[in-house]
Amino acid sequence: MRRHRRRRGVSEGTTTPLKGIRRTAARRMVAAWEAPVFHLVVEVDMTTALAVKEREPSATVTDALLQACAAALGKHPDLNAHYGEESVTCFEEVNLGLAVATEAGLMVPVIPHAGSRDLASLAAARKDVAGRAREGKLTMDDVTGGTFTVSNLGMMGIDRFDAILNVPQVAILAVGSTRQRQVWPGPDGGDPQWRPIAELTLTCDHRAVDGATGAGFLGTLRERLEQG
Repeated sequence: MRRHRRRRGVSEGTTTPLKGIRRTAARRMVAAWEAPVFHLVVEVDMTTALAVKEREPSATVTDALLQACAAALGKHPDLNAHYGEESVTCFEEVNLGLAVATEAGLMVPVIPHAGSRDLASLAAARKDVAGRAREGKLTMDDVTGGTFTVSNLGMMGIDRFDAILNVPQVAILAVGSTRQRQVWPGPDGGDPQWRPIAELTLTCDHRAVDGATGAGFLGTLRERLEQG
């Protein structure tokens, strides 16, 4: 840490060099901006997801999202992938990154083997890595090896946003807040109803993923969240 000397009209500031995980994250951000990306958005009825504690008392809505993502990635492995050196590597194992806000900045710890965990195990793993992230106790092993990332800002009142790729991953899901909206019936008729709706935005690296692939993933994800 070093201090800048005061210049005319400029107050003295403190410079702190980035180190370790934060330095790695900063480099990845630069690489992410170089990727040609596109965004896809779906609205999801979160009624079933909000009732997740009826299935598992230790789980949260975030855990329901993570479980649904892991299941959808199992059916759409093209999004469970890394891009590098003009090649794409798809993975069978789903290792989910979870964006966590900490006093030291944004961290993305990884929940390994998310696709093979039940809801209770997933909730315990999420609680562990998120807690250690906020305590500043993550290691490099905790933030490497992710194959897909989820960023949930819904609890902060953000309705919709576009997340930046967590390179070399080829996709990231941004989750907005759940709001009560009036939903009109389909062609079979019926009365409109109020439903808890959330907007999910998928950011994709167009070098590795096309629109139809991303849309297929979101369709499966919505089905998983709405049906449980």
